[in-house]
Amino acid sequence: MAPTQPDTHVIYTEKLRPSPGIWALCALAAASTALMVFPVWKIGAIVLPVVTFLLLLLWMRSLTVTIVVTETQLVVGEAHIERRFVADAHPYDAEAARVARGVELNARAFLKLRPWIKPAVKIDIADETDPTPYWLVSSAHPHEFAAALKTPTQS
Repeated sequence: MAPTQPDTHVIYTEKLRPSPGIWALCALAAASTALMVFPVWKIGAIVLPVVTFLLLLLWMRSLTVTIVVTETQLVVGEAHIERRFVADAHPYDAEAARVARGVELNARAFLKLRPWIKPAVKIDIADETDPTPYWLVSSAHPHEFAAALKTPTQS
């Protein structure tokens, strides 16, 4: 995560973790590896699923995104921007987010989307030097996230 300034107050924070359904699929995928090796390596039918699940665990953990809104900046994963460049924030429900990710998507937009979280927030950027018109970020709580971005910034 990008560092926040030590003297700023955190207004909003959220972690976008994989859903229980994703973890169940990982466990099923790991368990299915036992079927592949059982005929030729009996001990491998135990070892391979455990190793596979641990690798999937690491991969899923790497897909976790932390969102932090402070008085002066917005941090989404490794990306960060000063709040003075955030022009507006629009919360989208699942259907509106699907449209925003599809036919309405601007190719220059910054995307931090997770398939297991359907709602999103569109964050308009007002920086003339930045070609990115907006950020589109998955959020389990889009209304709270957008409201946090609309709070007054510290000057």
